[in-house]
Amino acid sequence: MKSNRIALYPGTFDPVTFGHIDIMKRAMKLFDRLIVAVALNPNKNPLFSLEDRVKFIKSATKNLSKIEVIPFDNLLTSLAHSKKASVVIKGLRAITDFEFELQMGLMNRKLDESLETLFMIPSQEYSFLSSNLVKEIARHGGDVSELVPRGVIKELKKTIR
Repeated sequence: MKSNRIALYPGTFDPVTFGHIDIMKRAMKLFDRLIVAVALNPNKNPLFSLEDRVKFIKSATKNLSKIEVIPFDNLLTSLAHSKKASVVIKGLRAITDFEFELQMGLMNRKLDESLETLFMIPSQEYSFLSSNLVKEIARHGGDVSELVPRGVIKELKKTIR
């Protein structure tokens, strides 16, 4: 019997970018199911509500059948256990991402030694991309159409201006 390999891709996704979607598509090649877990994380002071961020990702991934998008505000290890996920996917753009994500991965392993962390680097075309950069460009009236899904562009224009 084939095992059902389930991965969890957590993040704030404020907003989701094509870089995030790139990681999702590539992770789907490695796993039977991918759960995109959108974090509440009030410490990051998100521009968009949790519900909006979930909606953006669901809309952008509606043609990808192996993805489930859910909100969460509990321990990642608890969520992984409840969803039977054995791997956490984290995207790394730079060394600064690595330092933080390594610390988080080690803590997750301390809390649940069966949970592995898989670091994925972005495709080259998205290696510079971050949600914060997108928001900054949008605040100054720049074109973000090649950086985020169409539904996000509309809401950015409404929310930022």
